[in-house]
Amino acid sequence: MSDSNIDMTFGPLAPFMFDNEIEEIWINSPERIFIARGGKNELTTLLLTAEEVRNIVDRALMWSGRRLDLSHPFVDARLPDGSRLHVAIPEITPEHWAINIRKHLLRTLSVKDLAGRGAMSPSMAILLRNCVKAGLNILVSGATQAGKTTLLNALVSAIPVQERVITIEEVFELKPNLPDVVSLQTRAANLQGEGEIPLRRLIKESLRMRPSRIIVGEVREAEALDLLIALNSGLPGMGTIHANSTRDAIIKLQTLPLLAGENISQKFIGPTVAAAIDIVVQVALDSSGSRRIIEISSLTGRIENDRIEVETLWKWNGTEYEEGLGALPHPEKFTIAGVPIDSWWKI
Repeated sequence: MSDSNIDMTFGPLAPFMFDNEIEEIWINSPERIFIARGGKNELTTLLLTAEEVRNIVDRALMWSGRRLDLSHPFVDARLPDGSRLHVAIPEITPEHWAINIRKHLLRTLSVKDLAGRGAMSPSMAILLRNCVKAGLNILVSGATQAGKTTLLNALVSAIPVQERVITIEEVFELKPNLPDVVSLQTRAANLQGEGEIPLRRLIKESLRMRPSRIIVGEVREAEALDLLIALNSGLPGMGTIHANSTRDAIIKLQTLPLLAGENISQKFIGPTVAAAIDIVVQVALDSSGSRRIIEISSLTGRIENDRIEVETLWKWNGTEYEEGLGALPHPEKFTIAGVPIDSWWKI
């Protein structure tokens, strides 16, 4: 989106869109407009009218082809510059339109770049890059705005260039720096309630597109089952999930597939998760506004009483990273001539 188009589309919000230090803009009411800068929230002095707010949304949605009306009071859309727009209107909200515009300013950063910004240690960056190259299945977990998508994009960009990657998202956000990428996005139903394409359908279709890897932008519901089945078929992949810790992420991944139907049992899901996921990376946003990896864990593949064994590789103690006692899965994939397997990431 050009500067002139940003001015025309966002009007009074355009200065916030141009400011690369601002990560997100949200409107609770025409008189209560907030921004996030450096991971911290700020109330702006900007005052709008209800009509100006509606006009901004109408102009922004012209780019996405998605609609907003009483039958569809929510909309989630990608803007041409890669920003993500979410709107909720009454009667879902009590009076005013609630609007969020999330700007993805760090999308092009590599794993090395993130390490340089303090999001991880150099040793952890080497570990993650080599885990990606070895074809391990990686799950990135954390809270909203913790940096999951930014880290996932960096990990995907570390995939060897000869591989074919299929990304699957609700709204286009990932933009990996790779030559052979196909991006798929869900679609809402039309006015007649037809034509919806959910994440589950996209995952199934992606398997017919000769992927070397599949990437699911965010696992929220029953699509977790389709992802696990794909990963257990020998196809490497990655994705993100909302969770408070690496262990909570695995527990949640054991629960979400049950939404696929009553015929799905926990006795099937537990071993499937244990076999499918290799590495879990937990990211967090602290009170100072810094985003960093706070834990990297590995799955041993063992399960007892429906509890999957998770071991810590690295953990942030509040001031520095501590190396855990966990071991990497599939050590045969990390054989490097002349370098002991148990210390290859320290090179």
